[in-house]
Amino acid sequence: MQNFCTVLRRATAIALLTLVSLSNGLVSPASAGEEEVNIYSYREPGLIDPLLAAFTEKTGINTNVVFAKNGLVERLAAEARNSPADVLLTNEFGLLTQAVKAGATQPVRSSVIDKAIPESLRDPNGHWFGLTRRARVVYASKDRVDQDSITYEELADPKWRAKICTRSGQHTYNVALVASMIAHHGKEEAEKWLEGLKANLARKPAGGDRDSVRDVKAGLCDLAIGNTYYMAAMLKNPDQKEWADAVRIIFPNANGRGTHVNISGMALTANSPNKDNALKLMEFLVSSKAQEIYAQANGEYPVVPGVPASELVASWGTLKADALPLEKIAELRKQASELVDNVQFDQGPNF
Repeated sequence: MQNFCTVLRRATAIALLTLVSLSNGLVSPASAGEEEVNIYSYREPGLIDPLLAAFTEKTGINTNVVFAKNGLVERLAAEARNSPADVLLTNEFGLLTQAVKAGATQPVRSSVIDKAIPESLRDPNGHWFGLTRRARVVYASKDRVDQDSITYEELADPKWRAKICTRSGQHTYNVALVASMIAHHGKEEAEKWLEGLKANLARKPAGGDRDSVRDVKAGLCDLAIGNTYYMAAMLKNPDQKEWADAVRIIFPNANGRGTHVNISGMALTANSPNKDNALKLMEFLVSSKAQEIYAQANGEYPVVPGVPASELVASWGTLKADALPLEKIAELRKQASELVDNVQFDQGPNF
């Protein structure tokens, strides 16, 4: 009896969670006879609305979106078979691997998607796919930095002592970067590099990528580590445009293995109730038209070869992307996070 009551309480809680979503208008059921697809999205509505409008115009399938900055993977796991969600859209790669580990995704076999997206930017088992790329670059002060090239390895050079700003080493963007260093140099060398980078910090890691660029503008540091799309975001923001104008983007390792890239991406949920429509949406998102819309809206790079970047993104220079498969980075994320803790990176430099 006790086990039955426990199961009943859990089922009731999940049902109530779904009903709350519906009553809040986050996922509204289509009218009788209408086709629909339900989306859980970490990407802000303004960034995906143009895409979804184009999809509905082409297919007649309505899209319903739940947007949240956090917790959607956990929500999918809690809802389990009662989840209304069909597709998960993420703003970065770590959430995709988290969703897979939580059992919240299922594999997709689509010749359309596999043909469009390079192998290095999709899960070999079909659980996730990249949609846009962003590079982890160096924002250099226009006034105080003369050089036009740099490597990630050079960020540990003592010549940059007290001149680098970045966000927390445990943030998923930096964990992925550290994982790439492990992949290329091994764990021991990557730890030495991380210690050198820590010694070169101008302050404790804090804030976001834009805050680091702000501190370059203020003269607190000469270099900031950040994702490329933040340049587009700052240029659009009247309060942040002067930060963007104070720096230029340098693509690390452009003359060697290439610059580390991360992705926004998509996955088919484990219990998709509208699986056919979900697949249609996923295939649409890798079409040339959708890739142009998405990359333009986000200030990011398309994942489909041959689709051009926006004029603004192209103006930053040529991106030579590191060819390291993201699946390899996924395997090394745990080690990377442990290294960040081992060197006490987030405590900042020892002045």
